[in-house]
Parts: sequence; C-alpha cells; structure tokens
Amino acid sequence: MSDPLAVIAGFPGVPEAVDAARQAVDRLYRHRVLRRASPAVSAESSLRGARASAALEGVDVPLDALRKDEVHDPVVQGALRASAELGRLGPTWRTAPRQVLARLHTVAAAGLTSDELGRPRPGDDAPDPLGLGPAPSAAAAVVRMDSLFDLLAGPTKAPALVLAAVVHAELAVLRPFGSADGVVARAAERLTLVEYGLDPKSLVAVEVGHLDQPYAEALRAYLTGTQEGVSQWIQQCASAVTLGVRETTAVCEAMQRG
Repeated sequence: MSDPLAVIAGFPGVPEAVDAARQAVDRLYRHRVLRRASPAVSAESSLRGARASAALEGVDVPLDALRKDEVHDPVVQGALRASAELGRLGPTWRTAPRQVLARLHTVAAAGLTSDELGRPRPGDDAPDPLGLGPAPSAAAAVVRMDSLFDLLAGPTKAPALVLAAVVHAELAVLRPFGSADGVVARAAERLTLVEYGLDPKSLVAVEVGHLDQPYAEALRAYLTGTQEGVSQWIQQCASAVTLGVRETTAVCEAMQRG
C-alpha cells in the first residue's frame, strides 16, 4: 500500500525540521513545572492558541481581555469554543473525523453564517481571507476531504507532525465549510498533534507559532503542489511547533517564578 505521507516526510529539509520540533517538544515535557501544573499549562496554552487563531482570521485582541471575558467578537468566541472542544473530541478523531470536523465547525462558526453549521458549503464560492485564490468547487472539496479522511484512518510511517501539517493545509485551502475554515483547520492540526502522539498533553501553543510566521505565504506555497512548496509548508509547521514550545516554556517559567 502506498504511503503518501511518508513520501512527503522525506522531502528535502523536512526530516531535519521535524526532528528539531520533536526535540523541542521533548525538552518542554521535561520542564519541572509540568510535574504539578500540567493541566494549568495546557489551559493557558489553549487560551493563547485560540487568541492567535483568531488573530490569523484578522481579529487580534489582547490576552488579558480574553481572561476577563471582555471580548465578544464571534470570530474570537468561535476560536475559544473550538479550543475548548478539543478535549472532548480527541477519542473520536481517528475513527470519526467527519463528525469531529462538523462539531468543530458548529462551535467555531456560530454567529458567523446563516448556512447550516457543520455541513459542507452548498456552493462553489467561499471567502478568501488569506488571498489564496478561488476555493475548489464544492464537489472537488468533498473528494479531497474523503482522501484526507483516508490518510487519518490509514497506517503511515510518517511523523505526527507531517500528518497534522497536511490536515491543516487541506482544510485551510479547501475551505470545506465556507466559514471559520481557518479556525477549524488550526484546531484540527492541534488535535492531530495530540491524538497522534507528538503533544499528548496539548501543551504546545502551535497557533502562536503560525502567527509569528508568514502564514498565508506558506499556504500558497503548499497550493502549488510542488515538492518545494509542500516542503516549505511542512517545515513552517515544524517551526510553528518549535515557536509554540517557546511560548509554552515562557508560561512554565512564569509559573515557576510564582
């Protein structure tokens, strides 16, 4: 049986980037604060990740305002709800990804669209907040989503980070729902990192890592479908993990100082 993810994992520059991210996560998991405060660190990471995900959608709000529940923008609230939902969705991500994505869209897009939440977009038009160009037709998106579900269910020798990067990119460029697709894509990436073993405690603020890099540019590279473009995207996702580790390490250090 072919293993397309393993092929991608071997693209030039990818193995080294993935290994560096893996080492960064391993170092984070050895931080002494996590012996007593792992749930608190995970909660803070999720909050920072939701803020960053909303910022990538064009709604950048202060972290303190989120803590005080002062922000009621529907994009921000959708990102927060999607982040909060991940812990409940993890056990079914491998076996029922379609239902998981439907649920993520339902919570992420509430208040943003009059279309039925959790359902594929009915037409070929979809918003293009990142300047990626026209979305694939609704029919083409369904076909590619089925292929993505096969990747999630099938065996692969590729690292979890490669699978997570492909999941993220496919959802972002296909825009299968026509609203809140970016929030759903980033939530699905984080869920994949957790459920496929790279970050089982959901500590890494990977969304912050994406915000700190040229996000749309890397997705456009992925869209080319070339080895160089796909490799660029995977390497940037690896860098997002490393930068997310840096963010979470700062949280741990702050907790250690009390």
